[in-house]
Amino acid sequence: MYQIHKDFKEYCSVSEKELDQILESRVLCLEGLTEPIIIERIELLFNHGAYMVRTMAKGGLTGISVTNDRIQYAYPILLKLIAPYFIGKDARDLEELLDGVYVYQSNYKMAGIPYYSCLSALELSILDMLAKARKVSLGQMLGPRIHDSTNVYVASGNRQTTPEEELEILARRVEACGAKAIKYKIGGRMSKNKDSMKGRSEELIYLTRKFFGDSMVIHADGNGSYDTETAIRYGKILEDIQAYFYEEPCPFDDLMSTKAVADAMTIPLAFGEQETSMTRFCWLVKNHGCDVVQPDILYNGGLIRTTKVARMAEAANMTVTPHVSTGFCFVYILHLSSYTPNIGRYQEMKEGLDMTNDFLEGQIVLKNGVMNIPDSVGVGIKEDHPLIKEAVVLGAVH
Repeated sequence: MYQIHKDFKEYCSVSEKELDQILESRVLCLEGLTEPIIIERIELLFNHGAYMVRTMAKGGLTGISVTNDRIQYAYPILLKLIAPYFIGKDARDLEELLDGVYVYQSNYKMAGIPYYSCLSALELSILDMLAKARKVSLGQMLGPRIHDSTNVYVASGNRQTTPEEELEILARRVEACGAKAIKYKIGGRMSKNKDSMKGRSEELIYLTRKFFGDSMVIHADGNGSYDTETAIRYGKILEDIQAYFYEEPCPFDDLMSTKAVADAMTIPLAFGEQETSMTRFCWLVKNHGCDVVQPDILYNGGLIRTTKVARMAEAANMTVTPHVSTGFCFVYILHLSSYTPNIGRYQEMKEGLDMTNDFLEGQIVLKNGVMNIPDSVGVGIKEDHPLIKEAVVLGAVH
């Protein structure tokens, strides 16, 4: 019989009023910031495949963020519809500005991942600037530090490998960093029940447990591959091998099917990577539409909105395990982990740690499947690093 891992708590019902209070609350800590920090210039930078946003205030204070690669398609939204609203505004009013820009130029009509990817890039650069002004780490802008490290799981995005090939890939990644947890893809990705190759998913699930043994923590990601009936069938197979959680089995916009699968399964269901609506996140929590909430910091508009999602989930005893949309995103997840009580035990590790460390003041060390959370000021990006100094300015608003 399937046993839920002890990491997960029993769901606790929560009222809509309590969730509304969380959504309306202010989460930034502005202690010590007694003087205005007026935003003067916002730039979109590009260098060696990386897109970054640099925000500058009067007096020379600067904040920098690294975006996801979706912004290469969406950046006119940033430069034409979002950044102009922030020029001349006090960065200390960031939470109110996030509300105001939503209705500026009817930006609510642009709502979705393209809009919120742009907003997150700007928000994170402003948070970096505010943290520098306070001389604290990025996480301390949103809560006291309660965690100094996190466990990681290694993942594979492959669907065209055979089960045997996939296990060898995962084994090499486990060996490289000592991870105690893995995640792999099942289904054909938004495929209406088609597998990526005949029989692959079921064979992979059963082989994984035999290959790695009983102690390995196993996550499986459906990426919206299934209808309710098929999702439940694969969920039962995952329960057979005592998997840790089952991610996004149904299409991301089908909340009813997702909840139906969650209701029918014992294994925790993880969901939310594509979600950008705070109202729908609220619905997922209030209606127990999933067990593990998975906002993507860079898709969901930044750390402030993601913190509120985490707090709504905490009110219902739900776990938060953010989705990672790009390599550098795991740095922001580390900062979220530093102050979030209900953060998941395992966070996804993307490739590129060596390059990221070269870019940061504080070094991140991954050993035996555990990664430290940096405590450098702000996010710790070196402003004089060649990636910044030699970057092309794709656009600027001032």
